[in-house]
Amino acid sequence: MPEELKPDRRRFVGTALLATAAAYLIPACSNRPSNDVTPLPEPPPALVAAAFGALKQVDAGLLSVGYVEAGPEDGTTVLLLHGWPYDIHSFVEVVPLLAAAGYRVIVPHLRGHGTTRFLSNDAVRNGQQSAVALDIITLMDALHIERAILGGFDWGARTADIIAALWPERCLGLVSVNGYLINDLKRNEQPLTPEAEHGWWYQFYFATERGRRGYEAHPRDFARLMWRLNSPKWSFDEATFELSAASLDNPDHTRLVIHNYRWRLSVAAGEPRYDELEARLAAGPVVSTPTITLDGAADGVAPATDGSAYASKFSGARLHRIVPGAGHNLPREAPRAFADAIIDVDGLQ
Repeated sequence: MPEELKPDRRRFVGTALLATAAAYLIPACSNRPSNDVTPLPEPPPALVAAAFGALKQVDAGLLSVGYVEAGPEDGTTVLLLHGWPYDIHSFVEVVPLLAAAGYRVIVPHLRGHGTTRFLSNDAVRNGQQSAVALDIITLMDALHIERAILGGFDWGARTADIIAALWPERCLGLVSVNGYLINDLKRNEQPLTPEAEHGWWYQFYFATERGRRGYEAHPRDFARLMWRLNSPKWSFDEATFELSAASLDNPDHTRLVIHNYRWRLSVAAGEPRYDELEARLAAGPVVSTPTITLDGAADGVAPATDGSAYASKFSGARLHRIVPGAGHNLPREAPRAFADAIIDVDGLQ
């Protein structure tokens, strides 16, 4: 795979927060195509709290989107997209790294999470993949962002993959944890090996009324269990969990999560307005955008691979990296490795 990178483009911003971030987080960031990862020192709690600052809100399409923003306004824009059952705090240590490197960083709450709300009570609480991707396109429009580097994991990686595939003119580069995640409902109907099916137990649980009621009654307990199963080597504390778990209190959260997983199994319908996009996605569109794919070596739900199984889905320059010790919530567990990937993809030819 091509590994030629542009010269180092980072420029440091002279604020106290970013200087502190640089002192704790920057030293190992470099434009390099290696898989080496050095463990980060724990940043001071004040740095973590200050990394995001105040949440902003903007009306975009069907939603009022809650998001955080950091870095210089004239920097190259980076959009970071979280997964489930996580939220924007998965990037709390990535944001100061990228802001200090001169990027404008925006981290939105996906629909059904945090302070993001539907503008109409009549809007369908739809969790299908194309709807979530269009949310980000309309957010970019609302914030007057023509092009951005997109990075994400889980739902966020799938969303970033879709934008890179269907709207390549909006995507400067892609960092996708677990590679090519675009759903094809027909393919999803095919059974997997028993061991592989076991890893997706929660999708089958959510397909039942018992599962819906169970998640509605115990979202935090469910999320805590998923964190442990998805990242078996990550010893997160309760404060770290609660920082993200508060986003599950969104009034639409349960409906959107249940619909997302039922739609994937074809036991819930999508909206007709997205049929054309879903038809294009079912064809397995190729991503031409420069891409770095990441796998956590300790991912409990998507075991690390060499990335060759989906290599044909990327026609542009691509690097694949395995991050030692990291689980499914890779940006939170290995923030420097994720930030490196964003910076490196910016120069990938």
